Amino acid sequence: MTITAVIHSGAGEQRLLKPLLAMNEGVMANRRSRSVLRSAWHLTSIFMLSNAVVVAWPGVAGGLKAVLGGFWLVVGTFSLMASRGKHVGWPSLSGAGLAALIGSWS
Repeated sequence: MTITAVIHSGAGEQRLLKPLLAMNEGVMANRRSRSVLRSAWHLTSIFMLSNAVVVAWPGVAGGLKAVLGGFWLVVGTFSLMASRGKHVGWPSLSGAGLAALIGSWS
């Protein structure tokens, strides 16, 4: 989950946000829209990190780890299917979900 968050933030900034923000037309011409887009993108990465903390925290119930792992696995699978395998994040999302699910059983 931590690796996914770092990739999401870094690669997303370079490969998606910078090109979008460089357009500076339509909704991207609005300063507030540009700020909201960048903030929401990176807040998503912070949310991913918070999931990693919960899953790794000692004493967290296995059921909660399983729910988070299942959610990540579903998101990864949806990403795979919706993009027909072209979204670069599906392996990392799915892998993090599987790792959390495996960790929930120990």
